[in-house]
Amino acid sequence: MSTPSQDGKDAAPTPEALREQVERARDDLGMTVEALAAKADVKAQAKEKAAEIKERAVVVTDRIREKTARAARLVKDKTPGPFLGKASDAAVQVHDTATRVGRLAVERTPDPVREKAGAAATLTEGKRAPLLAAGAALVAVLLVRRSRRRR
Repeated sequence: MSTPSQDGKDAAPTPEALREQVERARDDLGMTVEALAAKADVKAQAKEKAAEIKERAVVVTDRIREKTARAARLVKDKTPGPFLGKASDAAVQVHDTATRVGRLAVERTPDPVREKAGAAATLTEGKRAPLLAAGAALVAVLLVRRSRRRR
């Protein structure tokens, strides 16, 4: 790579050795720049993190489904046959009755009331928790008043 001097020590490097050093330095610099660019690319990092989280969520969801199905099978296996039939029949009856009541309510509700109810439903979307709490409080107040009247 370098031409030795007369006393055995290295002299100035040859042009070929210098070219090799420059090439290695360029490669090292290129890798360093790529690493820095990857660290500075926040959008790409966020996408990678989102993909990781999505993958974990899929795994967790699958596990939950498996465990739920296993629990349902255990309950079904341990529940006596007559109770399963009765529970199934009751569920069908409740569903049918709720469907009929819903249809009747829609048929017999005047159009202006239906429109106002639709507007109220649109307004309350995304605010279920406070509305449920307020409804529960209202029911509690009504029950307390009712119990006081009976005394």
